[in-house]
Amino acid sequence: LLKINPDLYQAALSRAQASLNSSKSGLANSKARLAQSKASLRASELTYNRSKILSENGAISQAEWDNVQSQFAIGNAELESAKQNIKAAEYAIMSARATVSEANENLRRTIILAPKSGTITALAKELGESVLGNQMMAGEIIMKVSDLKTMEVDVEVNESDIIKVELGDSAMIEVDSYSDKSFMGVVTEIGNTALNSMGGASSMDAVTNFSVKIRIDEKTYRSINKAKDVSPFRPGMSATVEIISNSKDHVLAVPIRAVTTRMDTASVDNYKYIPKADRIEHDPYIVAFVLNESNKTELRIIKTGIQDLDYYEVLDGLNEGDEIIVGPFKMVSKKLKNGQKVVVKNNDKSKKEEK
Repeated sequence: LLKINPDLYQAALSRAQASLNSSKSGLANSKARLAQSKASLRASELTYNRSKILSENGAISQAEWDNVQSQFAIGNAELESAKQNIKAAEYAIMSARATVSEANENLRRTIILAPKSGTITALAKELGESVLGNQMMAGEIIMKVSDLKTMEVDVEVNESDIIKVELGDSAMIEVDSYSDKSFMGVVTEIGNTALNSMGGASSMDAVTNFSVKIRIDEKTYRSINKAKDVSPFRPGMSATVEIISNSKDHVLAVPIRAVTTRMDTASVDNYKYIPKADRIEHDPYIVAFVLNESNKTELRIIKTGIQDLDYYEVLDGLNEGDEIIVGPFKMVSKKLKNGQKVVVKNNDKSKKEEK
């Protein structure tokens, strides 16, 4: 990708190599001194043995015998010193080799290679510009390399919905640039930390979202892909994602606009769906209005299952073929009552209207 000026690092490598060579030379000198010390000690040992016999026979003075003993002790000390010097020289070589290795690594890092094949999608620094980055400060972004063969959508999911999302969930993706097409994807990464908590203290009113990454299935956009090595999408494009956290086939479902909640259901006879303990003090009941054969509203307490953006699954309270009253929302949620007469109109504006 680029090359950093290597002059300083090449000089550091040369110094390290020179220090290694000096350490090797010091080891050779230490070995030579060891050989010299061994020879000197051998001569002192022979003199010591002869002088010992002469001293026992009174052929030499005590001063001469003391001098011989002193020279023999000095020879032993010099031999031991020579051995320790060799060890020190070997350690110096090990240290010099480590310094050379470090200098080589620093020099190697002056050539910046791409971690993987891709396309440069952002260039923050130009030729000749300085870049901050050392052990005392964070580095700077020089460029961005993107693998355009495989694209991901990064979306924010609310905390109330994130618990429903799992790795491997399928997703429907709509990209603004291809508004007439939809694509399939799969959830590959779910953030463990809320986005608004990464920057420190967050406001109590702040919306808590989590990052979820969805990889776009290449098979779903193959028909619009003009270049085989590059996907038709670009980093930074806007997309809308619908994550399928659960799915069922062949279920009874009603439009979301037909479902509302009511507190007063005294006139409803299907209490069998409501636990006895909850009939006096309870949360609002989930209800829907059915149009019976007499064109009157019939309030039904229902039990719902999964939902999408348009429909609720109905587990209990409705039957297949029931005619459901759908909207307007204000009418269904507040005005309609059980047993109320309605008039059916066959026009585009409204099919059911309160009388």
